[in-house]
Amino acid sequence: MKVTYFLEVISSWCFWAEPAWAELKRRYVDTVEFGWKIALMPAEAYPVSKSQCEWFYRRSGTIMRSPFMLNSGWFEPELKEYLAPNLVAEAAKDFGVTDDRVRLAIAHAALRDGRKVGRWEEAANVAAKSAGLDAAALLEKARSREIAARARAATAEFHGLQMTQRPTFLLENSIGDRAVFSGLAVAAPLVAAIDAMLNDAAAYASHAAHFGSPPPS
Repeated sequence: MKVTYFLEVISSWCFWAEPAWAELKRRYVDTVEFGWKIALMPAEAYPVSKSQCEWFYRRSGTIMRSPFMLNSGWFEPELKEYLAPNLVAEAAKDFGVTDDRVRLAIAHAALRDGRKVGRWEEAANVAAKSAGLDAAALLEKARSREIAARARAATAEFHGLQMTQRPTFLLENSIGDRAVFSGLAVAAPLVAAIDAMLNDAAAYASHAAHFGSPPPS
């Protein structure tokens, strides 16, 4: 069983979905393979002003019953695409940091502390500190064509699912079943789907143990 999380590092809804992601990883630590991929947001998906950003944060924060409001200090109206936080997080994978540490550190720096992680050096410094990496080397890798191409390819894969919302979770089991949840930020429906897909795969394994491969046609 495999679960892939398509995200944008400083998306507020991805931030709210992180507890659900962590719960899934704890619950299925021995039975499911987890991974995340970048799904870059287009310019029109970002707020157009700080006041609009804060309106969105009030909406999502109350929906999620959050005791705090997210920080809009990261927002810079002249930036139309926030490549730095996403490509820095992606680049950290090439230094062996394939878990959630770097992207969570960047998200926290932006959405809780208001740091301007849309700037390459700021994003790299946050990331390097969180994972004990060399900031200059990480920055160089993040700005490479290789990392940009990888992020664009993952984004294209996301769009290939015909989804528009981040977070999106792609669930796949060993017998070819797939389920996609887009825009959900809570664990319960994902848990139900994973349990069902694991159960179906186990049923196929049990049948194979009793009857072997199907007879030739």
